[in-house]
Amino acid sequence: MDGTKPVMESSAEEAQDEGQESKGCFECCIKCLGRVPYPSLVATILCFCGVALFCGCGHVALTSTLTMLENHFSTVTTDHATLTAVIQVFQYIIYGIASFFFLYAIILLAEGFYTTGTIKKELQSDFKTTVCGRCLTAFFMVLTYILALAFLAIFCFTAIPVFVFFNMWNTCAGLRSPDSNITFPDSVCVDVRQYGVIPMNATPGKACGTTLVDVCNTSEFYLSYHLYIVALAGAGATVIALLHFLMILAANWAYLKSAASTHDYQDIKTKDDQDLEAEARSKEGQNSSSYS
Repeated sequence: MDGTKPVMESSAEEAQDEGQESKGCFECCIKCLGRVPYPSLVATILCFCGVALFCGCGHVALTSTLTMLENHFSTVTTDHATLTAVIQVFQYIIYGIASFFFLYAIILLAEGFYTTGTIKKELQSDFKTTVCGRCLTAFFMVLTYILALAFLAIFCFTAIPVFVFFNMWNTCAGLRSPDSNITFPDSVCVDVRQYGVIPMNATPGKACGTTLVDVCNTSEFYLSYHLYIVALAGAGATVIALLHFLMILAANWAYLKSAASTHDYQDIKTKDDQDLEAEARSKEGQNSSSYS
């Protein structure tokens, strides 16, 4: 019996130590989770998804569109040479947009971590750090506003090919429909030259009747149409993410400004209290010396 007591006591102590370690790990996890800027995290994920959809689908859609134009609307290479160069430039721009927004979203997420950490510490750090944080937040707020306007313009520009392909899709659907009373199907045409995509002297420049239906049945048309829709949705998601970032940055800047004013007030109040305390001590010293 006596020999089992130390074993039981040691096992109880080990269990208590394990409980303390598990409790400390749990508290550490809760503390770490409390420092995560969830709004910035959601905006970052949305930005990643939107930019990935826009850049990936837009790149493939441009390539498929060029293939469709070369095969059905512009058989002469010199007629669409300018369009080929413009599409290549757009594809390079897409590469730059993807790289820039990936890095910028990471930076904004890091800024969210910084601000959240400052809030949790209640601005107990040096005041110069707070001023730097305010300036950095204001800079990101202005830059995000400019980027949101730019991507809004990109969103509107992406809607143009969706509109063109939607018109072609509806025209082909009307030609294929048995209920449509079209006497001369060859008179129903889609002329892409009127959209300024290729020059007016391009050959043939348009597709009519059964030829138009065959164009709509190609994999290039089907792929391009749906990829442009997804790219448009990705551009919209990116605009929403940037607006979300803008609201977060504005809220962080307002909080940092208010907290900095509170920090200054507390410093002045502490200094005044110290001066009053020193003055009271000096008066007590003078009174004690006069009585003696």
